[in-house]
Parts: sequence; structure tokens; C-alpha cells
Amino acid sequence: MDMQIRRVATIIEDHFYEAGRRAERPLRKVATIMVLKNPYAGQYVEDLSALTEASIGLGKKMGAQAVAVLGGAPVEAYGKAGIVGLNGETEHANALLTTVFANPIRDAIGGGDAWISSVTKVAAPGTMIDVPMNSIDDVYIRSHYGTMSLVLPDAPLPDEVALIFCFATGGRLNARVGGITVEEVRKQRATAKA
Repeated sequence: MDMQIRRVATIIEDHFYEAGRRAERPLRKVATIMVLKNPYAGQYVEDLSALTEASIGLGKKMGAQAVAVLGGAPVEAYGKAGIVGLNGETEHANALLTTVFANPIRDAIGGGDAWISSVTKVAAPGTMIDVPMNSIDDVYIRSHYGTMSLVLPDAPLPDEVALIFCFATGGRLNARVGGITVEEVRKQRATAKA
């Protein structure tokens, strides 16, 4: 299936202060966005596997887009989302956001063993979406639970889907609620491989 892409966009946020404290290392959040025509808008289709298959190429494009913007900065957290236009259904976004879509993105950023938090919804253009994020190493690393809030003023149109993948170069600024750390998880993995 050839997916017709209307536009791609990238949103970059750099965070330097939280609660009046300057970050030791600024936190960068990046959202890569792809708005595409929904071939199943306005109809019920039982088998959505063509969307899932087509998503592999979309994942490759979004991964390349993210790497170009991140400029070599390491990714420590990620999340994904889909907004379906009013003539579609959430299942259309879910079919596009499966593991086969995410694996090329993981490859592009150099890994990511953890499950990827996600959210989908049907909405009109300009609806806010909060994209949940978690550590790329382990979903239980509390310091990396976060979100990136986005508004796409002109998307999705009723016959479109907006795919969103978000990345962060670290956890929350001033994170201090305990739990396992990125360093501990990586050390455990290295020990297990040895």
C-alpha cells in the first residue's frame, strides 16, 4: 500500500530550568510528525494488515527524520501517538503504530529494549494530544516517565491520520522519586551478557 504523505514536521523543545533549578544537562524533546491520507476513512475494513505492512517504510522515514534533528544526541526516552481524523477510527492509528513500525525507529536511534508507551484518539484538527514517554531501556525507570504535549493546528483532516513519535535525551529535570536508574539497568544487562 502506498501511503500518501501530506506533510512532515519536527518540533524541538529544549528544557533548561525546572522549579528554579538549572539543569546539569539540558533536556531535549523532539517530536517527529507525519500526516498522511487514511485509505480507510469513511469505511469499515476487517483486515488492516496492509496498514501495518506500510508502516514499516513510515517508521524508516520517521527514524531518519529524528536522527537528523537529534544530531547525534543519545535518546533515553520515547513514546508514540496517533490522531485519526473524524472519518476514521482509532484502530487505523493502532494498525500503523505496531512493533514493525517502531523497530526501524529503534534501529535508527541505536536501540531501545523497552515497550513504547502510546496513545491514539479520533479528533478534529487542533486537538491537543499528550504523548506518553518512558525509558528506552526499561519501562520501570520512573525518572523517565513524561509527556510531550502537541497541537497540530491543521491536522488531521477528516480523511487523515497524524503519526507522532517523541524522543527525549534524558529523564525529567529534578527527578527524585526513586526507583531503578538507567545506569543500574544498563549495568545489569552488561553483567548478564558477560
